[in-house]
Amino acid sequence: MIPLFVDCSDKLVVIFGGGNVAARKAAYFSGKSHLTVVSRSFVPQFNSLQFTRVELDLDSISDLKLLDLIRYAFLVITAVSDPEINNRVGRLCKAMGILYNNADGESGDVVLPAITGGDHYTIAISTDGSSPAVSRFIREQIEDEYPALDAMIALQKRLREELKKTEPDQAKRNAILRNVLEDHTVWEALFSSNDAAWEDVKRRYLHG
Repeated sequence: MIPLFVDCSDKLVVIFGGGNVAARKAAYFSGKSHLTVVSRSFVPQFNSLQFTRVELDLDSISDLKLLDLIRYAFLVITAVSDPEINNRVGRLCKAMGILYNNADGESGDVVLPAITGGDHYTIAISTDGSSPAVSRFIREQIEDEYPALDAMIALQKRLREELKKTEPDQAKRNAILRNVLEDHTVWEALFSSNDAAWEDVKRRYLHG
């Protein structure tokens, strides 16, 4: 597997299944792709998501109808309770060269990682499908350990731009950025006020 970040805003993603697993996967793409979800019924979690709803009984659907649903898809995800239906869709995707993720059944060629992020970053964690629980655990550890990570990235960007104006030596610029990153006082200040943290950094690292 090769980890990639892909812009899906103009791409069609099709999910088969209307249960809790399908809802979690749909939330991954809601508002970030042209999302279609195909199922006989949908759990309430879908009510807050942006997607096109296609109500069909997948137990009796023909291959021709399945092909119509996935023909223009960039990615297909199956999360139906019956692995045989998932595998059937997967075989059609393979034949058509469509990327495919399977929640239960024969492995597809795409794994959806556990993700965490903010306005300035995205972190994805994957065990290649071996242990989703471990992926979630690592994600939660990052969130617990670095709750001010988004604010620190914004501060680092601001500091980097300022240093380019005032410090010609790149090695010195890198050293200052690293020192700020390892400064527990700065991390603590970011909890209460981004502006106060920036003023402290300016005082101690830019004008000290």
